[in-house]
Amino acid sequence: MTAIADECVLIVDDEPDIRDTLRDVVEMAGCRAVMAANGAEALRQLERMRPCMIILDLVMPVMTGAEMLEIMRKAPENASVPVLISTSAPSAAPAGEAVLAKPIDIHALWKWMRGRCTCAASTG
Repeated sequence: MTAIADECVLIVDDEPDIRDTLRDVVEMAGCRAVMAANGAEALRQLERMRPCMIILDLVMPVMTGAEMLEIMRKAPENASVPVLISTSAPSAAPAGEAVLAKPIDIHALWKWMRGRCTCAASTG
């Protein structure tokens, strides 16, 4: 059974430094961060929780972000979770998905979060 965790942002990136930086940014916005190192790990996280949004890298070992997104969107309980693709190759992002190019613009990320996460509603 999936638990609702509306004040949680799932960060999916294979680079530990990027995950840590994004965690810090998400926490500064007032949200709790949960992290995964690849798409397969993220799908396991989604079995236990439903985040207010997902920040998703595309190029990762084990399972890419695009593969994870395709599987995730087929599950009714996860189909509507907002996803922000975080990538250094924005043109490679799946059509129709929001994209934030790396290096991440913190203020752009906060603005995107404010529209999707109640925990980030007061972020400057």
